[in-house]
Amino acid sequence: MRTFRTLLGGLCLCAAVSSCAPSGQKDETAGTKVPSQSEVVMENILTRRSIRQYKPQAVNRDTMQIILNCGINAPNGQNKQSWEIRVVDNPEFINGLTEIYKKENPKVAEDPSFKNMFRNAPTVVFIAHDTGYDFSQVDCGLLGENMVLSAWSMGIGSCCLGSPTHFMTTCKEAAPYVEKLNLSEGYELLYCIAFGYPDETPEAKPRNEAKIQFID
Repeated sequence: MRTFRTLLGGLCLCAAVSSCAPSGQKDETAGTKVPSQSEVVMENILTRRSIRQYKPQAVNRDTMQIILNCGINAPNGQNKQSWEIRVVDNPEFINGLTEIYKKENPKVAEDPSFKNMFRNAPTVVFIAHDTGYDFSQVDCGLLGENMVLSAWSMGIGSCCLGSPTHFMTTCKEAAPYVEKLNLSEGYELLYCIAFGYPDETPEAKPRNEAKIQFID
């Protein structure tokens, strides 16, 4: 916890200093460029990668609470906050569900690196949407983006996953695990996000800038 508070304090100090300084201002005492607040934010966005290999240790709950708080502060339609969030870091839940998945998909177990159906992540956040609100899926997407970016800023990797929740909602044997999530009536699982400490350094994949157009 102390390490996290130190990191958080450092980030706050960086933000405070950079908000007072023009972009690209040099630190005369150190002779180095002090990044502006916008540069720090943009670097976090542009360096984020989807992580599919994780170290075994779970993200502690104090740190996850910070990530979740960033998530629920995402913009959302009419402030309906049309999401429900369930955090699972219990190995019994993850491994039990994975055993059902392996029975239905036996080939996955042939991979010696396979440990669980959530890219081997030790912490999983399940996100459900309000089926009665058309904009809810967009709200849930914005929620997730806030979480993955805030996690990355603290050295925590993540990966948005759709196939596990599809499996959970279509496989009868997985139904007890969906029930354990205790979702409110009218809410349905949409996707989940794997969280953990990265055990890989993936390269950035190219983006198609031709899909961007300015309309005069």
